[in-house]
Amino acid sequence: MTRLNLVLLAAVIASALYLVRVQYESRRLYTEIEKAQSEFRHLEVEHERLQVEKRAQATPGRVERLAREQLQMRAASPAITQYVTLRDTPQEAAK
Repeated sequence: MTRLNLVLLAAVIASALYLVRVQYESRRLYTEIEKAQSEFRHLEVEHERLQVEKRAQATPGRVERLAREQLQMRAASPAITQYVTLRDTPQEAAK
């Protein structure tokens, strides 16, 4: 009888220790999930901010101003347009 009691006591202690370990692991994983979700929300906000910044950088007025100021570009007009004509190629000249 005492041997059975000792075996049962060992089984109860082993299951209690296993339960404590499983609960600890569950809490640890839950905190990791919370951290990952927090990081996801942070990255999502950052992505939205960058999208807004990208749209602001690509406005037609800004692009035109940068082309004029930094690249020294100007609008095309007939006065500054150079036309290139294609001379007859050897194949067309043979015809």
